[in-house]
Amino acid sequence: MVDPSLATPLAADEERDQHFMRHALRLAARAAEAGEVPVGALLVDRQGVVIGEGWNGPIGSHDPTAHAEIQAVRAACLQVGNYRLPGTTLYVTLEPCPMCAGALVHARIGRVVFGAADPRSGAAGSLFNLLDSRELNHRAQVSGGVLAEECGQLLRDFFRARRRSAAAS
Repeated sequence: MVDPSLATPLAADEERDQHFMRHALRLAARAAEAGEVPVGALLVDRQGVVIGEGWNGPIGSHDPTAHAEIQAVRAACLQVGNYRLPGTTLYVTLEPCPMCAGALVHARIGRVVFGAADPRSGAAGSLFNLLDSRELNHRAQVSGGVLAEECGQLLRDFFRARRRSAAAS
C-alpha cells in the first residue's frame, strides 16, 4: 500500500479530465447496452458544466454519422443555441475519427480529451491529425490517453463478446 503522504497529488486539470472521462465511460456503457460500439462523449463549457452528451448509435439509428462526438455536439449546440462552441472541451472515450474531427473543427471546440487511441482511424494524432492541421482555420488542443486502459478495455471486452457471439452462431 502506498503511503498517501508520499503520493504525488494529481494536478487539478488531471483530476478534472479523469472525472469527466469517467462520465464519458458511463455514456459508453449505454452504447454497449444497446449493442453499439461503446464510445461515449460529453461537452463541457468553461465553467465545468456539461452542455451535451452522446454515445454511439449508428446501428440503431441507421445513421453513419451518429457517433458519440456528433451526438454530444448536436446536444450542446441545441443547449446553447449556436453551432459554434468556442472554449468548450470534448471528452470522448476513443480518439475521434476524421468525420468527428472535422465536425469538432467546424464547431470550434477548444480542447479535445480522449481516452483510447485509435491506430486504424484516429484523427487526433494516431493516423491523422486533423485537430491540429495548419491547413484548417481552427485547431483544437488535444490531450490523449486519459484513462486509456479503462477506455480500451471497454472496447476490447465489447469486441471479444461480439466475436464469441458470432462464433457461436
